[in-house]
Amino acid sequence: MNINNSILDTIGNTPVIRINHLAPDGAEMFVKLEAANPGGSVKDRLALAIIEAAERDGSLKPGQTVVEATSGNTGIGLALVCAQKGYPLVVTMAESFSIERRKMMRFLGARVVLTPASEKGTGMVRKARELAETHGWFLARQFENPANADVHERTTAREILHVFGADRLDYFVSGFGTGGTISGVSRGLKKLSPKTRIVAAEPDNSPIMASGHVQPFNADGSAAESHPGFRPHLMQGWSPDFISQIANEALAAGRIDAFAPVTGDDAMRYSRELAQKEGIFVGITGGATFAAAMTIARTAPKGSKILAMLPDTGERYLSTPLFADVPEEMTEDEIALSRSTPSSRFDIAAAPAPVPAATSADAEALAEVRETVTSAPVVLYALEWCEFCWSVRRMFKESGIEYLSVDLDSAAYRTDNRGGRIRAALREICGSPTIPQVFVAGEHIGGATETFDAYNSGRLAEMLAEHQIAVTTAGQNAYGYLPKWLHPR
Repeated sequence: MNINNSILDTIGNTPVIRINHLAPDGAEMFVKLEAANPGGSVKDRLALAIIEAAERDGSLKPGQTVVEATSGNTGIGLALVCAQKGYPLVVTMAESFSIERRKMMRFLGARVVLTPASEKGTGMVRKARELAETHGWFLARQFENPANADVHERTTAREILHVFGADRLDYFVSGFGTGGTISGVSRGLKKLSPKTRIVAAEPDNSPIMASGHVQPFNADGSAAESHPGFRPHLMQGWSPDFISQIANEALAAGRIDAFAPVTGDDAMRYSRELAQKEGIFVGITGGATFAAAMTIARTAPKGSKILAMLPDTGERYLSTPLFADVPEEMTEDEIALSRSTPSSRFDIAAAPAPVPAATSADAEALAEVRETVTSAPVVLYALEWCEFCWSVRRMFKESGIEYLSVDLDSAAYRTDNRGGRIRAALREICGSPTIPQVFVAGEHIGGATETFDAYNSGRLAEMLAEHQIAVTTAGQNAYGYLPKWLHPR
């Protein structure tokens, strides 16, 4: 095994996997798993290619902010590339795309500017251009940037040829968003494997590439208007409301041999089938591409080899209809399994755990607690791992309440059982063995429940106001800060 110099060295060289259970008789089916990229999608390739091309030609300056419109995957790819290379990143994204994509980009350090869903893909692209022009930022231009298709000709197509060889792959099936994958791969395969047929998969209710309508472009290569054939569809990242210049290049050159319309139901069905019968976890677009490949496989000559491009991971879709029918709570069958053995059940109360003998509080620990609770306006005695403590911390943070946290299970409190001694002192002072415990100006409020009640009643805000500490409650019920599994059943 080699040591990679950075996360960027792990982009590309994704695996090709044989389909063992879903392939129809007589067809050999394979998938290229782009979820194996470090950012979880095929768009890591274009993100790295665009940034490095701009570094080479000088259009991206050291420390300059990068901005781009994205449905999520390109933004995640750019976020990890920019994080490694030291560029600030701003992405624009229509509000209709999944929430987890926003969170992932923000977690990687990007700022996310949402645009109205009613303005579709052209709205988020327009916003990115405005931001670039106003602030002097580098616009990635994934829909027109030639580096997008070039990287797929240079890497993805060659990886496929390395596996199958020239003229040994009969069909390559891919959806399109920017068009970089299908344009670059088709360019590479048509040169070295001309017998391979290129199939473009599209939503059946929004077949803009197959429509024959010519997409008008602006002088800079951007789409001049929304495509009249566009309709909203389930495949996030596929088929925006325009044909990009890159996708149009493959279309105009005649490198697309066939189109395969896919229903939203089939896209979700095959995403689940791949997960449950092949152990391959992909999103709606991966399911849609595979659905198109299955359509080809059913009518292709016996022995045909078919490769489907699976663009991303299913984790991008947790808040979408793909997971709408996946229950959070146990099903009846799972409840029956739980009841088939006697322990760890919700329908039978567990035997109470033995209460450990109280440790006598020593004078030094008592003195430390009494001094600490008056050392800051708000003091929280907590455990780092405790979900109730997390909930109180979150309430404080979102309310703008600054506090001193004494984490009794942290490394600093291990020596000489300091944490245990302080817990014994707290038990004696508070009359309760539970954690967390909250103090305001030395006055004991209570544990999580009492603190939530004080927050909800306004008593906590009144106490803090006496010490010139403002609280922003915004009508939030404090119990809403608890993790879902801690809510009453």
